[in-house]
Parts: sequence; C-alpha cells; structure tokens
Amino acid sequence: MQAISTPKFRLSRQELALILITMIWGGTFLAVHIMMRYSGPLFFVGLRFVIAGLATLLVFRKSMTGITRHEIIAGCAIGVAIFLGYGMQTWGLQTITSSQSAFISALYVPIVPLLQWIVLRKPPHVMSWVGVTLAFIGLTLLAGPGAGSVGFSKGEIVTLLSAAAIAAEIILIGHFANSVDSRRVTAIQLFVAGIVSLAMMPVVGESIPPFSWFWVMGAIALGLASALIQLTMNWAQKSVSPTRATVIYAGEPVWGGVVGRIAGDRLPALALLGAAFILAGVLASEFRPTNWRKRQQSDQTDA
Repeated sequence: MQAISTPKFRLSRQELALILITMIWGGTFLAVHIMMRYSGPLFFVGLRFVIAGLATLLVFRKSMTGITRHEIIAGCAIGVAIFLGYGMQTWGLQTITSSQSAFISALYVPIVPLLQWIVLRKPPHVMSWVGVTLAFIGLTLLAGPGAGSVGFSKGEIVTLLSAAAIAAEIILIGHFANSVDSRRVTAIQLFVAGIVSLAMMPVVGESIPPFSWFWVMGAIALGLASALIQLTMNWAQKSVSPTRATVIYAGEPVWGGVVGRIAGDRLPALALLGAAFILAGVLASEFRPTNWRKRQQSDQTDA
C-alpha cells in the first residue's frame, strides 16, 4: 500500500529570524508615528540611524579595520538611499496613519523590477506586471481620507516616493553585495543615513526639538531595532533566497496594520480592500509558477 505523502512545512532558523524581525519592522511604523508628536522627521531619522551605526560599530568593531575605498562608496550610496527612504517615510507619518504608511511602503517590492528595467535594462517578469497592476489598484483604494479617491494626499505621495527610494536601496545592496564586507558596509550606510539627515535640517529649516525623554528613548529603541533588522537581514540572506526573503518581508505591512489596529487605526472598508490588493500585488510580483513547481517536485523527491 502506497504511503500518502503529506506536504512539508519547514522553516529554517534563518527564516524564523526573518519572520521575527519582520514583526519588529511592522511595529516601528506606529512608534515613528507617535514620535512625530515630539520631534521633526529629519532630526529623529538622523538620531535613529547614528545610534544604529554606533550599535553596529560596537558589535563589529574588530571587523572595521581594512575598510576599502570601494566599501566607502558602496556604504555612502546605500546610506543616501536609506536616508531618502526613511526620511520621506517618516515625513509622511506626520499626516497619515501607521497602517496606511506600512502598506504604501510595501510597494517597494513591485517597484524593484521596474527600477531594474529602467536602470539595468532587465525586463520585468510577467508576474511583476501583475503585481504592479494589483498594487496600483490597491494604492488607489487605500489613498485619501475617503478611500477610493484618486487624489492622493501629500503624506501618501511622499510615502510612495519613499517606497521607490527603498527599492533603490535594495538594488544597490544587490549590486555591491559580492564585492564588500557586509559588516563594514552596514556600519557605513547607517552612519551616512544619520549624518545626511542631520545635515539636511538647516537646509529645510527644521530645528532641534525641545528635550523630551519620548524622542530620546524612541530614537534609542528604534536605532537598536534598525541595527538588529539590518544585521539579521545580512546574516539570514546568506542562505535564504531573495525571493523567499521578500515573501517573508511581505508580512511587514500586515504586522504594521495589526499594530495600528490595536492602537486605534480604523481604516474604511475600501481602504482595507486596497491594503489586501497591495499585499496581493507584493506576493504576485515575486511569484514564479515554474520555480514553485520545481520546489514541489524537490519536496516529493525528498519525501
């Protein structure tokens, strides 16, 4: 009698680590939203990433010797992209809810193949186009106080631009990944993101906020969280494929929405439908039927 094969559900410790930091990542949206009551966006982003850089430098201080010019260039390029992504995202959180920000920010996933097409002349997979279409429909439903309107608010537009900056960060990390020491570059990029943000304060007329333990403790907590998230990603993605990691990261807006809901966010029905479309677009843009069938056949062979 032939044994009935059952589907296997296996998670490595690296994948479990990515799930954990994705949950933490989702929770940071509400924390930043709250911090904007006590601090300007550039000051808070700058302080947050300088602290993250210091934490990374402390952990990997023995690996900091031998930094090359190439690694400095890579760290600076990635750091500027981080500044743009998190700076605009934080600015947007002054006027939109943490739930809206989490789902709009997740659009970096379908944006990545579009940027690769524009910059690297690498045509997107057909599923990327499906993902972009679903995500655009979702964005339209999620946007605006009335949810379903096509007139986006400034906060939503800036958050969408932050998603494009995060997508550029991912492309830059992929471009430099095999030619740099990830520990040294991580420290450099975090410091650059923080320093550029602080340097931009007088340019846009943002002043240092009055002292408050809220923004002090918030910056320390989120700085350590940023260091933990970045270091975990660099460690885990040595053995977890980018596609599988991205599917795990797709849970980030869900966790952000859950935390926002617990805190009192109440998105209209159309906005919730839009969030579902964005999540579907994120997953669809990374889905490859051929790769899925190969994985299924591999699992059956191992059974």
